[in-house]
Formats: sequence, C-alpha cells, structure tokens
Amino acid sequence: MLTDPIADLIARIKNANLVYKEDIEVPFSNMKKSITQILKEEGYIKDFEIIDKDEKKTIKIYLKFGKNKERAILGIERVSKPGRRVYVGKDEIPKVLNGIGMAIISTSKGVISDRSAKKLNQGGEVLLLIW
Repeated sequence: MLTDPIADLIARIKNANLVYKEDIEVPFSNMKKSITQILKEEGYIKDFEIIDKDEKKTIKIYLKFGKNKERAILGIERVSKPGRRVYVGKDEIPKVLNGIGMAIISTSKGVISDRSAKKLNQGGEVLLLIW
C-alpha cells in the first residue's frame, strides 16, 4: 500500500521523462486524474487515458517531447506531503520560475492550477510544482 500516491505519480513521471519513455501507467484515483487533466491542459503531457483492465483501473499518461528530444517537463516536485501539509492563502500562491512553471493546488473548488486559483481568489493545499 502506498502512503503517498501523488509522490508515486511524480516519481513515475520524473523517471519516465529522464529516459524519454513515451508513456507510463499509474494506478487510478480521482486526484491523479485531476492532476493529469491539468498537466494536459497546460501542455506538459500529450494526453492520458483511463484503462479498465479486469478489476484494476489505471491511467495511461503519454509524455510530451520535442523534435530533438526536448523535454516538456524540466522539473516536477512534491510540496505538500502526508507528514507536512503546506497550505497557502489566495495572496500567497507561489510563482514558479517567475510564471514559467506552475503550481497545482487542491482547493474547495477542486484540484486547479495556480492561475485558476488566482482568478477564483482561492487558496488551498499546494500539491506540486512543475516547470
């Protein structure tokens, strides 16, 4: 049993990205689905699909690379962890690399990007940073 499924998702993305792997499969959860949806909308991954094999549901994530193997994801890092939760108010939302990167935040309105959180005037738990 995993104690931090989001950290597992991040580790799988990071490792696959380092070896230029085209796709990865991760166990399904609604939180991971929300995170991958945001990554797709923001252009960090090509696509994802939910696969229903037997009793187990998984998410297949297709990573994005440029023509000369340039990585779309240069870095990804977990912020709030099970042992140390990190919450921010609407005015304290982190700016990742002066706006080049982004934060994914869990709010009362759901899991959203930092830009959406600023528009909605929402603070919440900072799940991860990506650039």
